[in-house]
Amino acid sequence: MKTAGLNSEERHFFRTVYNAAFANPFSDLREKLDNKIAGLFPSACRRESIDQCTNEVDHRIKNLESQGRANINAFHGQDKEIITVVYLFDVFYKFKDNFDQLIKNQIKAQDISVKVPFAQKAMHMLHRKGFDDKSISHYFALSYQLRRAFYFISNSLVGSSPCMKKLKKHLWYNVFTYNIDLYNKFLWNKMEDFSTLLLGETGTGKGTAAKAIGRSGYIPFDEKKQCFTQSFTRAFSSLNLSQYPETLLESELFGHTKGAFTGAVDDYQGVFDRCSPHGSILLDEIGEIPSHVQIKLLRVLQERSFSPVGTHEKSRFNGRVIAATNRPKKDILEGRVFRDDFYYRLCSDIIEVPPLSTRIREKPSELDDLLDFTIQKMAGTHSEKLILKVKRIIDRRLGKDYQWPGNVRELEQCVRSVLLRRDYKGKQKDEKKTKDLTGELMQGISHGDILVSSLVSGYCKLLYDKFGTYEKVANLTGLDRRTIKKHIINFKKV
Repeated sequence: MKTAGLNSEERHFFRTVYNAAFANPFSDLREKLDNKIAGLFPSACRRESIDQCTNEVDHRIKNLESQGRANINAFHGQDKEIITVVYLFDVFYKFKDNFDQLIKNQIKAQDISVKVPFAQKAMHMLHRKGFDDKSISHYFALSYQLRRAFYFISNSLVGSSPCMKKLKKHLWYNVFTYNIDLYNKFLWNKMEDFSTLLLGETGTGKGTAAKAIGRSGYIPFDEKKQCFTQSFTRAFSSLNLSQYPETLLESELFGHTKGAFTGAVDDYQGVFDRCSPHGSILLDEIGEIPSHVQIKLLRVLQERSFSPVGTHEKSRFNGRVIAATNRPKKDILEGRVFRDDFYYRLCSDIIEVPPLSTRIREKPSELDDLLDFTIQKMAGTHSEKLILKVKRIIDRRLGKDYQWPGNVRELEQCVRSVLLRRDYKGKQKDEKKTKDLTGELMQGISHGDILVSSLVSGYCKLLYDKFGTYEKVANLTGLDRRTIKKHIINFKKV
């Protein structure tokens, strides 16, 4: 094969494309590189920048083809490394819309892996560029993974405030590391060793962030069947640990054998058994599990093995663990939530999901974006009229400085309430009731005629009214979350 090389101007241009291919798509750097490739000013809109960028890359590649320099094996050294990535970048963006449609088709089909009608065409383009069969299959699967990650991070996590841009950037690094080249060469099939802890207040969207990570794992492509080996809808599962009593928690996690305990009439697969080899599990509210369960989870993370309740036989877990809690980061770092050994093994990466009040404070228009997204999800279409209607009620009933203690989940409830009743009062603090309750508790202590149970319940209620979550009350009182919840639900005026 006739050897080829890049001249200095070509090398400079394609090196910029190379850098753009490896840059985080949610970073300012990627935007600057796209504008540079496209020859646009920084003020250009994002869509125009990407379209012009990919058109310019396509034009430059056609120039190479017209000169007989289209095959990567005609290049050597650094030039080959650069041009290989450039060709992959070009093919990826040529089929970007096809990948997006494939994602939508797969969501509709759920757990049955759908055919990929454009696979042969995309692979043929890479084959013509000199890629071997093994690398073609791998790069096609990697391209699908890249597009899924971008699709779910950008579409399911609405908002462009500085803290949300930071979150999206962090999620991308969690999937591909800070260096995609490093990921591609060494880690694409070893990410199960990197567990993640998501932090944030109740209702901020930790589950949505976890789902974006969980649906973005690498899934091999089956060339014979012309589909991916698994649907990404099967690649993510979740378990809320706080909803199970301690006696059943281990069974839900690890499964059990028939006769392991009263009521175990059949063998049962726990969440680790049900997880697919290319999947991820979200263990929600992990801050509430007792120490002995942390020890068993530590073994899963370290040895990748576990035993169902009632047997010593070991099963292997091949997935990735994502955990979430609304316990304060300070408490976690100071060792008040996890055992030290469990913390160090669980927290390969800690991602903080910002509260809604911070997002709106940084960028007020984020509220409009979230209302639009929520209304579209409920009504199935964009409606400026409904957005304005909800916004008027929010301004009139809650005010512009409302703190949204329930975060995005509360905003969704607000929209429902406005659409149903044209009203929403929010969670306003009742200072008079707080003073009355405080006075009654103090009076009971002074007179010595208050039951301990009533005193504890009243104190828990005061703290809950002030801080808004069971977790914060549990942290302040030293009681566990379930006890706090029981006190507040069963609270009676003393």
